[in-house]
Amino acid sequence: MIELITGEKGTGKTKMLMAKAGKDSRMTGAHILYLDINSKHADELDELVRLVNISEYRIRTADMLIGFLYGIISQNPDIDRIFMDNFTALSGAGDLKAAEELIRQISEISDQFDIDFVIGLSQPREALSSYLNDMVSISL
Repeated sequence: MIELITGEKGTGKTKMLMAKAGKDSRMTGAHILYLDINSKHADELDELVRLVNISEYRIRTADMLIGFLYGIISQNPDIDRIFMDNFTALSGAGDLKAAEELIRQISEISDQFDIDFVIGLSQPREALSSYLNDMVSISL
């Protein structure tokens, strides 16, 4: 399953993602990874959530991100959920069309490995296609 948290930059998506990751981990015991482009929120994340600063791995394109996800999953078969903050910067998807194609690929990974993805997308809900709109759980 893919869940989107959408809104313009500065509307509180990161705080919402971090709170949801912590709550999900404590309430369900889920094994959660939180992917971000930096480590500046490391102290704010619940201690049960594992932060991965993907800038350390020099991911520049959507294809590199997909390969990175497969690598993480192959080495961590107990992962239940992956949170992705700053999705556009994280993925190298420069526009909404590229982001949608990448989310389609992530959806296939989600189905294949039974891993939920929660993605912070800096777009207003009105700008999204019907495909992406169906995945929005929170719009800020």
